[in-house]
Amino acid sequence: MCSIFSGQDPSEYTPETRRLRLNGQSTSLRLEAAFWHILDAMAADQGMSTPAFISKLHDEVLRQRGEAANFSSLLRCSCLLHVAGAGTPAYAAALAAE
Repeated sequence: MCSIFSGQDPSEYTPETRRLRLNGQSTSLRLEAAFWHILDAMAADQGMSTPAFISKLHDEVLRQRGEAANFSSLLRCSCLLHVAGAGTPAYAAALAAE
């Protein structure tokens, strides 16, 4: 089983830095390529560019929490939630059953 994980293409876990604007400020985010692929797909599902999607998510976090501490980690966890099916009726039912 470990070969499934250890045999990954190294390009998927190579860090990639992208520059974008959050709240009018130019910044850069460094995530592994696999997370960028998921964020690109999430943005496309919303009919947005990846920078626009990330900016909207950042704005929502600021409104809900007042800050976006460790935003890169939040993005990674968002990707995991997306892959797990968050936002689907089955996922919502599983959370409600807990």
